[in-house]
Amino acid sequence: MNKQTEPFLFDAGIEARAAVSTPQVGISRPHESAHLHVAGTATYTDDIPELAGTLHAALGMSARAHARIKAISLDQVRAAPGVVAVLTAEDIPAANDCGPIIHDDPILANGLVQFIGQPVFVVVATSHDAARRAARLGAIEYEDLPPVLSPEAAHQAGSYVLPPMHLTRGEPASHIAAAVHRDRGNIRLGGQEQFYLEGQIAYAAPKENDGMHVWCSTQHPTEMQHAVAHMLGWHAHQVLVECRRMGGGFGGKESQSAMFACCAALAAWKLLCPVKLRPDRDDDMMITGKRHDFVFNYEVGHDAEGRLDGVAVEMVSRAGFSADLSGPVMTRAICHFDNAYWLPNVKIDGYCGKTNTQSNTAFRGFGGPQGAFAIEYILDNVARTVGRDSLDVRRANLYGKAERNVTPYGQTVEDNVIHELLDELEASSAYRERRAATRAFNAGSPVLKKGIAITPVKFGISFNVAHFNQAGALVHVYNDGSVLVNHGGTEMGQGLNTKVAMVVAHELGIRLERVRVTATDTSKVANTSATAASTGTDLNGKAAQDAARQIRERLAAFAARQAGVDADSVQFGDDLIVAGELRLDFSDLARQAYVARVQLWSDGFYTTPKLYWDQSRLQGRPFYYYAYGAACSEVLVDTLTGEWRLLRADVLHDAGRSLNPAIDIGQVEGGFIQGMGWLTTEELWWNRDGKLMTHAPSTYKIPTVNDCPEDFHVRLFENDNAEDSIHRSKAVGEPPLLLPFSVFFAIRDAVASVGDYKVNPPLVAPATSEAILDAVDAMRATAPVVQ
Repeated sequence: MNKQTEPFLFDAGIEARAAVSTPQVGISRPHESAHLHVAGTATYTDDIPELAGTLHAALGMSARAHARIKAISLDQVRAAPGVVAVLTAEDIPAANDCGPIIHDDPILANGLVQFIGQPVFVVVATSHDAARRAARLGAIEYEDLPPVLSPEAAHQAGSYVLPPMHLTRGEPASHIAAAVHRDRGNIRLGGQEQFYLEGQIAYAAPKENDGMHVWCSTQHPTEMQHAVAHMLGWHAHQVLVECRRMGGGFGGKESQSAMFACCAALAAWKLLCPVKLRPDRDDDMMITGKRHDFVFNYEVGHDAEGRLDGVAVEMVSRAGFSADLSGPVMTRAICHFDNAYWLPNVKIDGYCGKTNTQSNTAFRGFGGPQGAFAIEYILDNVARTVGRDSLDVRRANLYGKAERNVTPYGQTVEDNVIHELLDELEASSAYRERRAATRAFNAGSPVLKKGIAITPVKFGISFNVAHFNQAGALVHVYNDGSVLVNHGGTEMGQGLNTKVAMVVAHELGIRLERVRVTATDTSKVANTSATAASTGTDLNGKAAQDAARQIRERLAAFAARQAGVDADSVQFGDDLIVAGELRLDFSDLARQAYVARVQLWSDGFYTTPKLYWDQSRLQGRPFYYYAYGAACSEVLVDTLTGEWRLLRADVLHDAGRSLNPAIDIGQVEGGFIQGMGWLTTEELWWNRDGKLMTHAPSTYKIPTVNDCPEDFHVRLFENDNAEDSIHRSKAVGEPPLLLPFSVFFAIRDAVASVGDYKVNPPLVAPATSEAILDAVDAMRATAPVVQ
C-alpha cells in the first residue's frame, strides 16, 4: 500500500494506546521562549541581522518645557562625522501626528516645544554612536512661554487635554452632611516609569513599489501601521509591521512606540535604505510618558462601624502635553474607584490636567490602580477614625451577592467571590494572630515598628472601548502534522504565545511540541487590537481556538467518512484520532487529509459578548467579568531612618480556571513586586524648569531581588470564571498590580503606631524613606504627651 494514497493504515501499536485525551491546558508549562531567554538566543528587534546599507538614527530633543522655536541651526549636526542626513517636521510628507485618539501629538515638534525631551529633529548616520553624538550639536533659539508643571497647577488654571468627566449616584452631598463621622482630605499618588528591559526601538526597510517593512517593539502593531501610513500619506496595505517579542512593555509600548516607528520609517523613506532607531535609556525615559500621577481631593461620611454613607472625590491626573490615552485611563480610574466596595452615594469628578511634561500613557492597570488606591486610602482613614481593624471596615463595605451589588457606573457584579477569597486568605495568613503580634512588638520597640494590612482587589476585564474587544488568528496544519499559529496579540514576556499554543494543542488533541507560534505581523492578521487591558489571552486564545476547532471538525468529518461512523463520535487526544475501530496518528491523519484535499488551515475570530458603554454618561457594562484577589503584607519600619523591609507577603489571586498555573503565578509575583515599587521606591521628580531628573537607573529606583520578601506565599484561588472565557480562565496581567496596596498600608500601619494608632499618618505614595520620615515626624508632632 502507498501511505500517501491510502486513507487509513492499521497500526497495532497505535491501537493499544489509550484513547483518553491528556489535557493540554490547565497544567504548568514553561514559557515557550524560556530556553532562548536563558541561552541569550531569543531574537528581539535589535538582534535582527542588519540589512546591507543600514543606517542609524538618533533624536535631537528640546531643552525647554514650553517655548516657541525662534530659530534652529543644524549645520554643526550635518557636519558631524558619519552624518548622512538630518530631518525635521518639514520633511514629513503628510501627517505630522502620532496621537492614538486625538491628533495633538506631533512626531517632530514644529515651531512649538511642549516638554523637555520632545523630539525636534532626526539625525541619520553610519553608526548609532555617531548619530547620538551629532544629535547633541543642534542649536535652537527659544522664546520661552510659561510652563505648567504639576496637576494641581493645571487644575487651578483649568488646563485640560480633554473635557472633565463626572459620575454621580444617589445624593452624596446630603449623606455626607448627615453622617455621624465626616472627613475630608488630599491624597497624592505618584506616577511610574515602565522601565521595560528592552527599550523603544524601530527598524524600517523600504520595499518595492512604495512599501515599508517596520520591525518594532510594540504592543500595537496595527496602530504603528496606521501611524506610519498616515505620516507618509499611504494606504495601510503598503506598511507591514512585525514584532516577534518584546523585552517588556507594561503599556509603555502601546501608543508611544509610534513616534519611534514613524521616525525610522520617515528616514528609510527619505533615504531609500534601512534605518534603525534605538534611543539610549536616558533618552527613552526623557521622551516617553509614564503612569499618570494623581491628586485626589475627597470628602466622606460614614457611621460608627465604618460603613460609608457618602463619598465625593475629585481626581486630577498629570496627562502631560497631549491627550495620548489619558481619557481612557481616567475612565478606568473612575470605574475602579469603588474597587471591591458598595458605594450607595458617590460623586466622582475626573480631570486630565495638561502639563508641560512627557505625555503620560498606558501602564499596567491603565488607571484602575490609581482609582482603587484612593478608596483604600479613605477606608484606611475611616478604620482609624472609628477605632476598628481596617480589615473589618473593609469587610463592612464589600459588595454583596444578591443586593448591594451594582457599581456606580451601572454594572451588576454577578461573579463576586471576594468574601470567600478573603476568608481563605485571612485564615491561611494567620492575619489576626499576626496583627496582635505586631501590636505587642511595637509596644516594646521604640524605634523599629511593625505594620500589617490586608487589602482586596476587584478588577474589571475588557477594553473601555467596545470595538477593541475583538481578535483574529490563523492556524495552519501542515501535512506532517505540525501546526503553525499566528494571532494578533504580542508577546512581551507574559506568556501569551505559550497559552495560545496550549489552547490550539488542546483543541486538536496533540502535544504542545507540535505547535509553533510565529511573529505578530499586520500582513497576516489585520486590524488587531493592542495587547493591553489584560485581554491578550482572552481575545487571541478564543480566536485561535475558533480556527483550530474548524480544522478539527473538517478532520473529524474526513475520518468519519472513512470509518463509516458519525463525525460527533470521532475523538482527538494524545496525538491520536479514534474513529470507530480505527486508530491513526495525527501526523498520518494530516497527511491523508491533505491527499484527500481537505482544507488544513483556517482563520478564527472572536468578539467579547455583553459589552456596552455610554461614555457621555459613564454608564453601561464596560467589563465582561471581574478578577478578584487579596494580599496580606507585614513590614518592619525604622522610624529613625525611614528604611523599611517587607517581612512576609501572602497573596491569593483569582485566575479562574488557570490555563497555565506556573505562568499565572509568575505574573502575580511580578505584578506584586512591580506595584510595590510604584508605591514605595519609584519616585519621578521634575525640577523647577520641568526637566525630569529621574531619567536613569542611577536616579530611578525599581525593586530588586533584595526587595522581595523571604516569605512570599502566592497561591491561585480555586474558582472557574462565571463567564465563557477561554477554558473559564481569567486575565492575570493587570489585576495583581493592585495587590501590593497591602504593602503601602502596612507601612502606614507601622507609622500610625508612633501616634498610638489614633491619628491618620499623612503618608504620600510613593512611600520613600523620605516620605516615611516626614510622616513619622508629623505623627510625633501630633501625638499626645504621655505623663
